[in-house]
Amino acid sequence: MSSFNLTSEQIAQYHQDGFIIVNRFLSSEEAQKLHSIAVNDDVMKKNAFDLNDQTGKKTKLSLWYTPSNDTYGLLTKSDRMIHNVDKLLDGDAAVCHFHSKLMQKEPKVGGAWEWHQDYGYWYKNEFLFPEQMISVMIAITDANKENGCLQVIKGTHKMGRVEHGFSGEQVGASQRYVDLALKTMEHVFVELKAGDALFFHPNLLHRSEANTSDFPRWSLISCYNRASNIPYNEPNLSCIKPIETVADEALMTSASEGLSGSTDFLIKEKDEALK
Repeated sequence: MSSFNLTSEQIAQYHQDGFIIVNRFLSSEEAQKLHSIAVNDDVMKKNAFDLNDQTGKKTKLSLWYTPSNDTYGLLTKSDRMIHNVDKLLDGDAAVCHFHSKLMQKEPKVGGAWEWHQDYGYWYKNEFLFPEQMISVMIAITDANKENGCLQVIKGTHKMGRVEHGFSGEQVGASQRYVDLALKTMEHVFVELKAGDALFFHPNLLHRSEANTSDFPRWSLISCYNRASNIPYNEPNLSCIKPIETVADEALMTSASEGLSGSTDFLIKEKDEALK
């Protein structure tokens, strides 16, 4: 049984605002283990690539598809993740893992992300039903205004997908629609402590500033999909393979470490998933 269950009020808030923050989603011990594994993960570092913002600052990103029994996979497949994602998604087909990514914004050099919707990317993979998709971000380090925390525009998931185009090496939302949204909808800085979680809708407009602080901002983002939401332009089909959940306790009781060399990473030069 999951050690955390969303309340009916939190579920209603997600559908109203397009996101919910869950403080202390991980215990301090779990957050520390995740941090220790991530910062020392040589396989992760080897498979990271840079994404440049418009000013040339870089965010390091590692993205992989199939969750294994490493530390990240045990969290991604945990009861607390799958059970609560299942409550937020439309439909009743099995929950599947689309991909996970480690975002690394290093001090002084970590780049910005332009306003965008995740479905602005995923639409090109020809998923038809964004209501059957979701992202869960786990703060590995504290995230605040100083180190470039995520920003969202509350309620913008109800606008549907807006047009996206290239902004540096990123895909950004139409600035006209962003400006219109900001006229009437609340702009929120999502400040998190290590171990906090953010559940957010794929059509929620979000961005982040460059990290000009002296402290890193690292986060793990796992993205999920219903098995019934078949993509027609996505070669990796982990996104329609039902997840076999593991107990929440496995994160601490397992002798798990970082990713293995056989992990199916996205290779920037060969994969168009981010374009």
